[in-house]
Amino acid sequence: MESKALPKRHDIPAEHTWNAPSVFESREAWEAAYQDLAAQLPSLKRFEGHLSDSPTTLVEWMNLTSEMGITIGKLMVYAGMSSAVDTNDQAAVAMQGRGMMLVGQVQALTAFADPELLQIGWDTLSQWMDENTDLAVYRHYIEGLFRKQQHIRSAEVEEVLGLLADNFSMPYRTYSMLTDADFKFAQAAEDEPVAQSTITDLMNNPNREVRRTAWENYADRYLDYKHTLAANYLASVKQDAFEAHVRGYSGTLEAVLFPDNIPVEVFHNLINTYQRFLPTWHRYWAIRRRILGYETLNPYDIWAPLSKARPVVEYNQAVDWLTEALAPLGDTYVATMRQGSLENRWVDRYPNEGKSSGAFSSGSKGTYPFIMMSYANSLESMSTLAHELGHSMHSYLTWQHQPVIYSGYSSFVAEVASNFHQAMLRDYLFKHNPDPGFQIALIEEAMSNFHRYFFIMPTLARYEHEVHQRVEQGGSLTADDMIKLMTELFSEGYGGEMHVDHDRVGITWAQFPHLYAAYYPFQYATGISGAHALASRVLANEPNAAEDYRGFLSSGSSGYPIDVLKKAGVDLTTPEPVEQTFAILTQYIDRLDQLTR
Repeated sequence: MESKALPKRHDIPAEHTWNAPSVFESREAWEAAYQDLAAQLPSLKRFEGHLSDSPTTLVEWMNLTSEMGITIGKLMVYAGMSSAVDTNDQAAVAMQGRGMMLVGQVQALTAFADPELLQIGWDTLSQWMDENTDLAVYRHYIEGLFRKQQHIRSAEVEEVLGLLADNFSMPYRTYSMLTDADFKFAQAAEDEPVAQSTITDLMNNPNREVRRTAWENYADRYLDYKHTLAANYLASVKQDAFEAHVRGYSGTLEAVLFPDNIPVEVFHNLINTYQRFLPTWHRYWAIRRRILGYETLNPYDIWAPLSKARPVVEYNQAVDWLTEALAPLGDTYVATMRQGSLENRWVDRYPNEGKSSGAFSSGSKGTYPFIMMSYANSLESMSTLAHELGHSMHSYLTWQHQPVIYSGYSSFVAEVASNFHQAMLRDYLFKHNPDPGFQIALIEEAMSNFHRYFFIMPTLARYEHEVHQRVEQGGSLTADDMIKLMTELFSEGYGGEMHVDHDRVGITWAQFPHLYAAYYPFQYATGISGAHALASRVLANEPNAAEDYRGFLSSGSSGYPIDVLKKAGVDLTTPEPVEQTFAILTQYIDRLDQLTR
């Protein structure tokens, strides 16, 4: 039988690809912008030692670095998206590498700024901001700078840390090249191609043999390179520990959370609450095994379809339903999202050979908030689209309302916006599609998402915390140590309801690039918790709930994450939102149990 092949990148219709020309008309235009910015870099040095000259000089500095920030953002978006949609495009890979080098140069050349601002002193800067409206916009940034004062080093040390930025990005880039470009997976049963862009869909295949062989072949390729992957990940962890030590933090967890003013207790609250509610997951595995009629449940059965007929959801239908589901947020909101999805080519929709795994939203102030995904005409793909459009609308509204310095936002709030979309969409579909088969399929989609955010991510968070702690204490781990630790954590989560293939389950840590952003996984779980709390407010028509939510999306980094979320209506410093979201998870499990009796 002839094997099924993914289309080449050039075979994908342009209208289904991201709107690269809206960023740069061509790669030649990208190159010209790159060279122009590189030529401007020496102009940064003329400010060194002079930021204290006057408020006017400081404003000029802020404006110059903001303008450069916009250009750098566009350069990185274009290079990063080009590489992500075709990792075999070596020119795009080279562009991305050059972009990271440029970022490192800028960080090094601007490293003197924060120490100089601290030398000026708060009293003087506060007076300048009171008197100069152009400088006043930077108050939150400068206040944060003084809050972090004890962790900001001398100009010389900051310059070195800036120069290390490109080097420190190498473990992730090596991981991406190895797993996205170099890995070739054995085909699954029925000659199904296994690739980063197909593995999720294969795990939803009704044929158990397809799922088993896809899951095993996918894991086995990672196991073939377990030593390389372990060494590469340890390099990233050691870099985290190095920077935490240089900056004087008590550990890597504090180093990651302190800049955003997030108490470390937020992490521990999440983990402790998750462990308390593990029996919820044990019950779900038992119900899933009953429905499937299997004597033994395996990890590749987690995504097995429970309904006989899986709904087919074309891309345009997904956009229609999402538009209707988010109508409570207002006409302008949904019109912007719809136009971006259907006309402005925000979304690179379909799989192709060499396309990176997963899905993400990417952009910067001055570009569209682009999305890369592999849409597969399913409820799961629709949910992924909704998720990424949540990120993109968050970015869009932030860029519309905030200056460059606040045009990003913390990873701690990022997953709130994405999961909010999914929560709103599921509520709409439950109300408008009463067919039991559709409802079962919708619960399956919801459980798949909860499994990722409320099971896998907290488990990865426990794993990475343990790895980081061992490294911080001077220890190390082999690939087999990592596999053993990961297997133990998953075994606890499965609670005896799942057969555990030790090595294939244990290599899960190597399959998630999220671990290369330290302490990102736990923020998926806090994010889904905040999302359901805020969606509940909107769905209950609480006064100003929609307005508060749009305000949160428009805040960017103009306030600390915990504070902007409190203003929107949820307090993630307490376990309550996590407990409430486990209650919603329990409702899904109850409904599934009832519908399948």
